[in-house]
Amino acid sequence: MIICLCADDFGLNEGVNSAVQQLVAMERVHATGALVGAPAWGSGVGVLRRMHSEGLDVGLHLDFTQHPLITSRNKLRSLIVQSYIGRCDRAAVRAEMRAQLDAFEQGVGHAPTFVDGHQHVHQLPVIRDELLEELDARYGAYPPWIRRTRTRPRGSATAGIRGWLKATTIAALGASALAESARRHGLPQNRALLGVYDFSGGAMRYMRLLRGWLSAACEGDLLMCHPGRAIAQGDLLAAAREAEYQALASRQFGQLIRELGVVLWPMSHILADAD
Repeated sequence: MIICLCADDFGLNEGVNSAVQQLVAMERVHATGALVGAPAWGSGVGVLRRMHSEGLDVGLHLDFTQHPLITSRNKLRSLIVQSYIGRCDRAAVRAEMRAQLDAFEQGVGHAPTFVDGHQHVHQLPVIRDELLEELDARYGAYPPWIRRTRTRPRGSATAGIRGWLKATTIAALGASALAESARRHGLPQNRALLGVYDFSGGAMRYMRLLRGWLSAACEGDLLMCHPGRAIAQGDLLAAAREAEYQALASRQFGQLIRELGVVLWPMSHILADAD
């Protein structure tokens, strides 16, 4: 069974960048999404260019809530409400995503292999429409793949009731609508998303969650992660990032994927082989 393990938030800080580098070198991570407005984007962009040349899927982690480039930060809850009641400024949304795509292309030297959203904002109404139109206009017959947030119930249940509620809520905020639009635009997607939990419990719990997610996975699924190597001031997920890195870099994780017969591979290759 072949799936992709994707590390989110590259560029957030040096600890995240270092963790992603190490996990890529270990052939554990095969995709990473970059925050082009974040503090460590500039120092990490050379690494991204090299890792892409070596086969890593490098994508844009579209961000409207933490480090946007030209618009104001939005609280996630407010952005969700404004999107669903039709109060998002379409021109501002399009300008922000264009600025982030431009920054990505200028920094990495190529189009993103995929696009997803920081806190899954890419699937929200208005944002998803503007995003797919922009990707179609920019990349035409060679589009990036787009993250689908559809969950696998058995996989999300392994994260407990809070993890299950979080996973189903994320999917309900736009997974089906985005999938329908992506099909119309000819944009490929992963089959389902694994890796949603409440960021608690440390490395031992995360290892148990990995077993549950991988046991529930199907061919073409995406397992997201948020690893980091050092406690960064102001990063509310710092402890969880360190726990994820420890688990993913461990010998036990290597044994787990061999035991379950899981092959980790870039999603772009998985999707190409499925055509």
